[in-house]
Amino acid sequence: MREALDEESQKLGRYVHLTNYSSGLCMPEIAFMAAYERLDMLLNDAMYGILFRDINMQRTFCDQYFSRRICAFAEIIINTGEDNYITTADADEAAHTVIASQLINEGFARLAGMKDELIGFGHSFEIDPAREDTLLREFAMAMMVRELFPESPIKYMPPTKHKEGDIFFSHAYDVMSDLVAITTGQAIQLLGMMTEAMHNPFLMDRYVALKSASYVYRGARHLGEEIRFKPDGIVARRQREVFDQALALLEEVAKDGMMAAIGKARFGDTARRPDGGKGLEGVVEKGPEYFNPFLEILEGAA
Repeated sequence: MREALDEESQKLGRYVHLTNYSSGLCMPEIAFMAAYERLDMLLNDAMYGILFRDINMQRTFCDQYFSRRICAFAEIIINTGEDNYITTADADEAAHTVIASQLINEGFARLAGMKDELIGFGHSFEIDPAREDTLLREFAMAMMVRELFPESPIKYMPPTKHKEGDIFFSHAYDVMSDLVAITTGQAIQLLGMMTEAMHNPFLMDRYVALKSASYVYRGARHLGEEIRFKPDGIVARRQREVFDQALALLEEVAKDGMMAAIGKARFGDTARRPDGGKGLEGVVEKGPEYFNPFLEILEGAA
């Protein structure tokens, strides 16, 4: 695929990125293959595996560190999966869990030697559209993530949870997401499909999404540089509220530990146990003479 995309990039006069997942029970193995095959971007987040694929947390936290060392060495951009939290939990009520997890993920990534430019934090446009002022609340969240991680390529997911099969509403809903994305400077934009709640999108659906997003990105290119929100308005108050809640959650995690927080369903309204999930049999305690020459090379290269 990389070879084919290189040929297409030459025809287009611009570079086309290649993306995949580095998750599940094979995070380091997939990261190695991605580095070998010159991939540009990987979804890489232990929390995604723990919460949504029931991978044992001890196993996947170890795997995440090794895989991120490989990504740091190969300069592969990673995406984190906080956007998934607010598909299982309420996006408005659980916004603080996204911020807290992103800050924790930043710490994990830096421990693995990753530069800020390689850490793509994930979040999404998922507040229930039936509520009032959701656009302002989405602006508040997107702006806060962008400001917290100014050097990182932020991954912004389109709405999916509240789509019900009305393609006209769905398309308008996606346009609002694109507008927030370009206005707040999100860097990795996933496009919503108008047939999201109906079937696997057709190529025509993808064309419509690309055409619409291109218009929004072109038409609102510098909108974010021209507008300011009131320091005491809905957006600013919402940001302070979410950040205060995120800080309280981080203090709880610091006190009780990350595994305990996951056990209490603090993220994504999903609880997991340290001794549960897939892959625990692959976790062993390091002996006094244990060494990993590959990890030593990767850590020495940081």
